[in-house]
Amino acid sequence: MAMSSLHENEMDDSPSPSQLKAEAAFLIRRHSDQLRSIALSPDPNLHYPLHIDFAELMDDDPPLAQSLFSQPTDHLRLFDDAAIWAHKIVLGDLKLKGHKSVVEKKFIHVRVNISGSPLECPETFPRIGSVRVKHRGILLTLKGTVIRSGAIKMYEGERWYMCQKCKHKFLVYPELEARNSISLPSYCPSLSSKPCEGTKFKELEDSIIRHDYQEIKIQESTQVLGVGAIPRSIPVILKDDLVDIVKAGDDVIVTGILTAKWSSDLKDVRCDLDPILIANHVRRTNELKSEVDIPDDVIMKFKQFWSDFHDAPLKGRNAILRGICPQIFGLFTVKLAVALTLIGGVQHIDASGTKVRGESHLLLVGDPGTGKSQFLKFAAKLSNRSVITTGLGSTSAGLTVTAVKDGGEWMLEAGALVLADGGICCIDEFDSMREHDRSTIHEAMEQQTISVAKAGLVTTLSTRTIVFGATNPKGHYDPDQSLSVNTTLSGPLLSRFDIVLVLLDTKNPEWDAVVSSHILAEGESDKSKHDEELANIWPLPMLQRYIHFVKGYFKPVLTKEAETVISSYYQLQRKSAAHNAARTTVRMLESLIRLAQAHARLMFRNEVTRLDAVTAILCIESSMTTSAIVDSVGNALHSNFAENPDQEYVKQEKLILEKLRSIDEFPDINDIEGLCK
Repeated sequence: MAMSSLHENEMDDSPSPSQLKAEAAFLIRRHSDQLRSIALSPDPNLHYPLHIDFAELMDDDPPLAQSLFSQPTDHLRLFDDAAIWAHKIVLGDLKLKGHKSVVEKKFIHVRVNISGSPLECPETFPRIGSVRVKHRGILLTLKGTVIRSGAIKMYEGERWYMCQKCKHKFLVYPELEARNSISLPSYCPSLSSKPCEGTKFKELEDSIIRHDYQEIKIQESTQVLGVGAIPRSIPVILKDDLVDIVKAGDDVIVTGILTAKWSSDLKDVRCDLDPILIANHVRRTNELKSEVDIPDDVIMKFKQFWSDFHDAPLKGRNAILRGICPQIFGLFTVKLAVALTLIGGVQHIDASGTKVRGESHLLLVGDPGTGKSQFLKFAAKLSNRSVITTGLGSTSAGLTVTAVKDGGEWMLEAGALVLADGGICCIDEFDSMREHDRSTIHEAMEQQTISVAKAGLVTTLSTRTIVFGATNPKGHYDPDQSLSVNTTLSGPLLSRFDIVLVLLDTKNPEWDAVVSSHILAEGESDKSKHDEELANIWPLPMLQRYIHFVKGYFKPVLTKEAETVISSYYQLQRKSAAHNAARTTVRMLESLIRLAQAHARLMFRNEVTRLDAVTAILCIESSMTTSAIVDSVGNALHSNFAENPDQEYVKQEKLILEKLRSIDEFPDINDIEGLCK
């Protein structure tokens, strides 16, 4: 029977003792190691998980797998009973072998992982927004991001009752739909040959089984939605060993049973049933956030590409950069900065455990109409995990995190930086952030965490994200004033950006003529030259794969000559930084290293050479938050692709090395070639 149609042909009969034996036999056969581990655990009062794979169950016992899928409420309870039975058998074997420390456990819960099984089909693995009544009563799997996490509570679950007529003992489970109330059977459920038909029952003393209980809310990813679609969310109930294993911002795959609960009673308001998922298995997929399928033939194309440009590497680099926002003419400096920011450097962890982030941050400050928002949207497309927002934020959570009250309970709601963990957060109108977000974004950008202490909820959330911001200057940009004055952003906040590019729309007749010709040519499809240029641009899917590949494959290390160039430039900046001390701190040195490593990755290399170090310096020089020592940088808005970038680089390198000679420790230019030998 196909998995997609099982719920249409549910079995009417309840689980039988023979099925209990079959499940216990399966657990002993396939999961004896887990059962031994549980038996050897010291605490008898804990709730222990026993993980099984649905694909494995399908191979071993297909009818049992079909029953589990179509009647999960009954069969998951039966599996828990089977796990206790199997546990007692394993416990007896261990005692016979001389293990005296084994303790009998009361609570074992079977957790079913559907990964790699036929249940990974659209009907049983739908989007959260596609969940309907037809999914009720089957083993359902949903994928999403945790946007809220509630406090852990105690939940009174099943309890034992005894028939006062025949003394038969039976379990009664609370009904979630009726707010966990207990509904007793109308007559005694005894299965004896002569029905008892007793109607009076007594609750056994101290028979209530209590559970840990937590409610979270997961939301579908905006990456799978079309324009205008609203991301839907659904509450998820976690019990026992599942509580507190995920937090706001985590990507999860939850397998469970879809049911409903009554909404709260309000006078003169209709009471509805709200859908809710009772989780059986939860899998965190944070490590899979940036997974991109890269076939071997694509990797061979990358290697062949760089083999073709072996003698002119910067020409090959520029061919890649042309694929970034191809609709915008020129702006070479901005496109290079976007590429280096997306690729990033290598995270460093010292012996004490202190982390130095590898992600870079970029801020574009410019006049209206300079293409800032287009770069933000294109950068979001290049990363398969991204969040685009404005400084004001689209929800009450804003950029960081907030505490909200839901159903009388305080819960944490994740903001844009938390939801973008492992990807990129693009923030337009960066200067319009709320005051609360301004005070907390410092930690999020540098330490890559957000410390929360709100409404009694104290925790730390991860924000390992690239921040790409864009903002307009306050009024007309005044070059004589500092960037902090022009943007109303504080110096400490600006110092956390690795690159800050100022795009000034100055009147340049030559540039205006070139740009207008480019825009007009886009409307003339019969121009062969224009078509040829478009054909040479790297397409978006290829760029996505390339950036993902170089980030995961290369871990560049600095060569001796690269270290010398970076160190000397940093010392030179420190000497001339009396008026710009906020920027020329150790953060600037870290930014140089990150940018040099990112450029090495962009150039398909595993070592940082002098070329990468000089390019990192040129990027820092383009940022108007530093004291420029190179006079030829110019306005980033009017930067264009050089016809022969390799020859142009030689001139820029010579100019920088000449400037660095003022540092006593810096070697002579003629001797620098021998630093690596």
